[in-house]
Amino acid sequence: MRQRPRSDSRGILDPARLLREVRFRRHLPAEPLRLWVEHYWLIDWTLSAPFEQRIVPHPAVNVVFRSDDESNRDNDHDRDGGRDDDRDGETERDGHRDAAEAGEVAGVGRDLFRITLTGTGRVCGIQFRPGGFHPFWRRPVAELTGRRLPLPAGRLTRLTRPVCAGSDADRCRALDAALAAWAPDPDPAAAEAVRLAESIRADRTVLRVDDFAARHDVPVRRLQRLFTEYVGVGPKWVIRRYRLQEAVERAAGAPLDWAGLAANLGYSDQAHLVRDFTAVAGVSPAAYARSVH
Repeated sequence: MRQRPRSDSRGILDPARLLREVRFRRHLPAEPLRLWVEHYWLIDWTLSAPFEQRIVPHPAVNVVFRSDDESNRDNDHDRDGGRDDDRDGETERDGHRDAAEAGEVAGVGRDLFRITLTGTGRVCGIQFRPGGFHPFWRRPVAELTGRRLPLPAGRLTRLTRPVCAGSDADRCRALDAALAAWAPDPDPAAAEAVRLAESIRADRTVLRVDDFAARHDVPVRRLQRLFTEYVGVGPKWVIRRYRLQEAVERAAGAPLDWAGLAANLGYSDQAHLVRDFTAVAGVSPAAYARSVH
């Protein structure tokens, strides 16, 4: 069982600037939740000027709670294809929502996520392990892909207490309590999906779905159905996203041999890697490398 959260910067564009501008940290959930939850992520900020952060999303569902300046409530409208507006139970007073703290479920995002923070605020997020949200949702996770649903949503009830208040320990306890209240079902298929997705993330030699399926003695069609139902995207997409995140992370470090990296990541040529990198990160590899060095 994991004893500490991940320390990598996979998916975070210009992680050094993020750490300069805001307080960002990760914490593990209570031990019984670690099969399903990757980590909690907390961000606090007090900014004198707007700050934009860009993220190449993981193949994971997040549940996010946010408490910040009123002007920032709807600033993240352009994430992952937009936000559904069926805010059951919320009313408006003088143009503002009642809730001091907004919560939402964010499905797997296929596109670059951009958010601009201003003023002062806090965010508490739950990043589920790929495949780990299904025991809480109990429906195909693919129905959430590219979508954001305000809480309450499905089986996820509205919380009776805020989670962004207090110390880190207070906030983690509140998130633990929320997840316990949502009562995940034991699910062997979800555990299998989590294990397989983690193998893709950790093993950089995984480049092809058919090879991966054979290695784990799982028929390709069953693997595809399992990932669509439990992860929300297919195994080919998961492989390509993790390898692209690796390219983004390595571009923020020392200068790279892009042709060699393309070959190592399973691309037929450097041009194909450049096209995929640019599509998901919004800039070319060379331009991104220059921007962070």
